[in-house]
Amino acid sequence: MKYSMIGTWKMAFDGIKLGENILKNNGNIKDAIDKAISLTEDNPSFNSVGFGSLPNIEGELEFDAAFMDGNDLSFGAICSVKNIKNPIKVAIALSKFKRNCYLSSIGAEKFAHINKFEFKNMLNDDCINRWKHEIKNNFDLDNLEAYDGHDTVCMIGLDSNKNMAVGVSTSGLFLKKAGRVGDSSVIGSGFYCDSLVGGAAATGVGEDIMKGCLSISIINRMKLKQDIQSSCEDAIKEHTERFNLSKYKAGSMSVIALDKNGNFGVATNRDEFPFVVTNEFSQTKILICKNNNSKMEIFEADEKWISNYKYD
Repeated sequence: MKYSMIGTWKMAFDGIKLGENILKNNGNIKDAIDKAISLTEDNPSFNSVGFGSLPNIEGELEFDAAFMDGNDLSFGAICSVKNIKNPIKVAIALSKFKRNCYLSSIGAEKFAHINKFEFKNMLNDDCINRWKHEIKNNFDLDNLEAYDGHDTVCMIGLDSNKNMAVGVSTSGLFLKKAGRVGDSSVIGSGFYCDSLVGGAAATGVGEDIMKGCLSISIINRMKLKQDIQSSCEDAIKEHTERFNLSKYKAGSMSVIALDKNGNFGVATNRDEFPFVVTNEFSQTKILICKNNNSKMEIFEADEKWISNYKYD
């Protein structure tokens, strides 16, 4: 395929559509991911990414983001940052460095200030009210679940020059402890990309995703010539089976992948997981991955599904 792009959740639609317009005009994948994820971060209706998203237990927003260039395996990542308007842009900037490319908290914020990235108050009335409502309820800090219908926005793409890249951005688990870091910014767990093979990314409960290093698990299967869909399915299935041996109930986990030829794979341990795809043969569209006893059924979302979808 000349170009291809995939993103997590219905909220990725506008960003992937923007990416499609860039890629079909021979734009590069780094630019497409930068603009696509930034657009998602800027939209307050998406509760788990960027402006107006999910506060931690103290009522503050802390963001994680990462970017990886599949050509040279360079990556940049930030975690536990506050008030950075577009965390993905900072992650992309850090990917240019061979050392000190993964920064946290104050160090990442200092880097962003020095390099003149935009800062703003990322809280709005909706997310403050959501936090005030939930903080009154009894909840188990040790069993927090990913916000239903939203979580990390992950995007993987291939451009016309066979360049591949992946980007991710999130505010993490709702009501998480201050300083908590999930899988999203952790290379090999939340994301991985190698232009000679493909890219993968994960969304869901980060602690459980990290226990299986799910993204690199998918890439390693693809390196062994396993097809992309079964690589995704087997990564989720085998990781879940390992949890079952310990009588541990895993949180939600979903993965997306794109191979070097532009083919996609998707898997989830949820009942269903929406995602967005585009390529030179198909305009941007929303697909559904339905879990049938660890075998995935993938179909296009119809108007009824879209109208009934209540998460954004």
